[in-house]
Amino acid sequence: MPSSSPKSFYARPVTASFSSRRSSVIILSCLLFFAISGFFFGITAFLRPVRDSHCLNGNPRSVKVLWDHGAATGTNRGVQGRHKVMAFVGIQTGFGSVGRRQSLRKTWFPADPHGLQGLEEATGLAFRFIIGRTRDRSKMSALKKEVAEYDDFIQLDIEEEYSKLPYKTLAFFKASYALFDADFYVKADDDIYLRPDRLSLLLAKERSHPQTYIGCMKKGPVFTDPKLKWYEPLSHLLGSEYFLHAYGPIYALSADVVSSLVALRNNSFRMFSNEDVTIGALMLAMNVNHENNHELCSPECTTTSIAVWDIPKCSGLCNPEKRMLELHEKDSCTQSPTMESDE
Repeated sequence: MPSSSPKSFYARPVTASFSSRRSSVIILSCLLFFAISGFFFGITAFLRPVRDSHCLNGNPRSVKVLWDHGAATGTNRGVQGRHKVMAFVGIQTGFGSVGRRQSLRKTWFPADPHGLQGLEEATGLAFRFIIGRTRDRSKMSALKKEVAEYDDFIQLDIEEEYSKLPYKTLAFFKASYALFDADFYVKADDDIYLRPDRLSLLLAKERSHPQTYIGCMKKGPVFTDPKLKWYEPLSHLLGSEYFLHAYGPIYALSADVVSSLVALRNNSFRMFSNEDVTIGALMLAMNVNHENNHELCSPECTTTSIAVWDIPKCSGLCNPEKRMLELHEKDSCTQSPTMESDE
């Protein structure tokens, strides 16, 4: 902004004429500033769609979601409405699972947006990786680059820690419900080999019960929380030592069930140390229909297997980065005809 030199400015008294001129200069400078800002904002807004042109139909892909704040803002764009699919599948992953994600993208999980869109059109299933946040700036920077390259994430505003998996799982269901209008919402881990075509057939079946919980069911101890170990001997006397719930690597909840979870307050129910036990306890409280399907926990690829992992040795595939690629080389995993299970 043009002005007098410090010497002349302080030497002369401020007259009304000088004040008027100075005000005019200030106003003109402000107008010029806003004009330049508006120009660059317009250029940015104009170029942004070009950068995002690889996203088909404007469907939400990589997004950041604020849990329990009722807002979802896109990494590259705002989220407009809920995307309609038969089912949404969230692949739970973490900052130490870069290798797992790379193996998945080389097998059944398409590595590019066009492939992801094609899989959705063929099966009615939408897939995204689900991850939280960390205070490690280098890890967040690496994630940002991966998001920019593959555009296949939902980022949750929750700390990525093993002890917080029950909270992350509930955050996942709430975020998924906000973004996708689906009949089912599927939680899956990043260390299982999945057949999306067979999962699609399973979820497409007619069901009489609107509140359905689908998984490979097991009976596990109610009191798995270390703080409640003292109560375990009493639990047998009370006849409530075990209850039925799905193995954690993959299970599905119907839309009616997830809508009930969304309505719950985060501090209104008990959290167990294991997320599968936590969800199982909530399902028991909601009196939902339990649908047991052991094709979701198959130890090997068969003509009916839906999800393959090394049960009971590992809670997923043992050495998943290597095993995922090995399974994908087998015709029984990739080329066998899709058949409906009799279960």
